Amino acid sequence: MVVAGTYDPYLVALSIMVAALASYTALDLGGRVAAARGLGRPVWLAAAAITMGGGIWSMHFVAMLAFIMPTPMSYEIGLTTLSLVVAIFVTGGGFYVISRHSGSPLRLVLSGIFMGLGIAAMHYIGMEAMREHVELSYDRLFVALSLIIAIGASTAALWLAFRTTDLGQKLIAAAVMGLAISGMHYTAMGGTTFAAHGPVPAARGYDLDQTNLALAVAGTTFVILASALIASLSEQKRAEEALREAQANLAHVSRVTTMGELCASLAHEVNQPIAAAVTNADACLNWLARDTPNLEKARESAMTIVKDGMRAAEIIARIRLLCKKGTPQRELVDVNEVIQELIVLLRSHITRYFISVQMELAADLPQVSGDRVQLQQVMMNLMMNSIDAMKDVEGKRELAIKSYRTGNEQLMVCVSDSGVGLPSQQADQIFHAFFTTKPHGIGMGLAICRSIVESHSGRLWAADNSPRGARFHLILPTKSMKA
Repeated sequence: MVVAGTYDPYLVALSIMVAALASYTALDLGGRVAAARGLGRPVWLAAAAITMGGGIWSMHFVAMLAFIMPTPMSYEIGLTTLSLVVAIFVTGGGFYVISRHSGSPLRLVLSGIFMGLGIAAMHYIGMEAMREHVELSYDRLFVALSLIIAIGASTAALWLAFRTTDLGQKLIAAAVMGLAISGMHYTAMGGTTFAAHGPVPAARGYDLDQTNLALAVAGTTFVILASALIASLSEQKRAEEALREAQANLAHVSRVTTMGELCASLAHEVNQPIAAAVTNADACLNWLARDTPNLEKARESAMTIVKDGMRAAEIIARIRLLCKKGTPQRELVDVNEVIQELIVLLRSHITRYFISVQMELAADLPQVSGDRVQLQQVMMNLMMNSIDAMKDVEGKRELAIKSYRTGNEQLMVCVSDSGVGLPSQQADQIFHAFFTTKPHGIGMGLAICRSIVESHSGRLWAADNSPRGARFHLILPTKSMKA
């Protein structure tokens, strides 16, 4: 006699939720495995295997408890434990192979087959762990179909685990994988026949115990998966902080390198106010050395000395600010003021190559929230690139800098020149690390600039300037947009 069972719809939904959350956690930890080095790699690999394999097993067990039979049912602890070990082992094996050889389609397929067969084995071992007063038989067509689904879901999981980084992609992939994993189980159950020989004893008080057990298994699984996600999030925050520190160090090296290139020009800029101060000091002494000292003229000379000294101090302070090393500090920054300060620092460089500077700076330009030194670095790099592009060209050499508001609470700065222009069809490639058109360049300046601008929620891009040269556009959100 065939014994028919029914499904508790709430526990069925719970089993699918377990599969989806396990899939999402495995996808998230897969990213940690791909990025980890040294001892961290096997740790994250083990975590991914435990969460994915354990989650699949938990889904299977909850789904089995969702199947209500009219006969008493129990599970043999040894086979049940073995099914869990098999799930973790085959998942870990698949993740290990793909994490080391992610670019090989053959290894992906073979790993997917290995993992899929292992998951199917986990399912049927779990079925054999059932202790009831009926005999089990399987429809070969449904068995084959469940194997195909298991292999397909496993291959997709391995492929996505080391390629999916976007949150939206992870959620969609986890939902699809959760349905596929659940579909494998319920397909296999659809091909299972329960046959009783003789009277069927009734199940007494079984439903409540079955529901409580399913909730306990699912709850434990959720706690384990949540702990793994918290650990992954903490590692991600630590990695992001390390990346920011590395970028800050690289930006500091770039600033110091640029300042080294400007050493002669900066020395000239500092020497001008010092020479003026010496001249005014000599004049002051002459006014005081007269038979009738001219105190008014001497006072004027002394006041001019003070102004010259303050001017030299301001130039030195700007140089020190650009060369200092420290963590980025967000504050309200006047972009126009940054541009004007840099023009002063670059004045000797500009004069040497007979470059005319045209500035159109909007008077009502709002402030931006950002790191002043980093924004100075971006502006200086764009201006220096323009100067380098024009120093060997014939004809008019013009550096034009414009700043103005845009219509969506942003400001734009445009730096254009009449130099050699951009490489053909490579307007965006110049922002790639180590791409350079300069004979002695290292190709990091513009890459660093773009990363700084993007860290300020802005955009930086380049275009051809008509009739000759290049034009760089910089967009930054204003303080009202940041609020």
